[in-house]
Amino acid sequence: MVVFKLPKMTKQEMWKLIRRQRLCRIAFKGAKYPYMAPFQYVVLNGVLYFHFTDYGKKMKLIENDKHVCVEIEEYKEDLSEYSFIVLRGTLKVITDQKERAQALTQLSEEGKQKLSPNFLPAHGFKKEDGWSSLTPSNISLVAIKLENITQEIGLKSP
Repeated sequence: MVVFKLPKMTKQEMWKLIRRQRLCRIAFKGAKYPYMAPFQYVVLNGVLYFHFTDYGKKMKLIENDKHVCVEIEEYKEDLSEYSFIVLRGTLKVITDQKERAQALTQLSEEGKQKLSPNFLPAHGFKKEDGWSSLTPSNISLVAIKLENITQEIGLKSP
């Protein structure tokens, strides 16, 4: 039997996929096991941004080790076509207030336009609060960006 390898995506194909999608999975290094969670993301100036609540497991994990693996995928329901991207890098808490405001505003705007309020609890809000809860004036919100990408892997269906 011959092993068949999936075709690699070009960098341009990878970034088109990244811009089309809104949800990714981030794998963190846990003490004993990896920890993976879904995140809404936005792209600003070629950088992926996320929102974290300022409490809980994920913040503790990146305080211990900022190295992560981000996975983004796209597929047809019957899997006749599929593609996925893996980005390995580090997460950085945004301390620059202008950059933080831009990221949170974009997350809120894209949420309002493209996502159900039912996803707001994943951000730590009640769905009744609406997407305007994800606002830069809320000082408890943490904006995070992916940086120092050391590996980009993109594979697709043949």
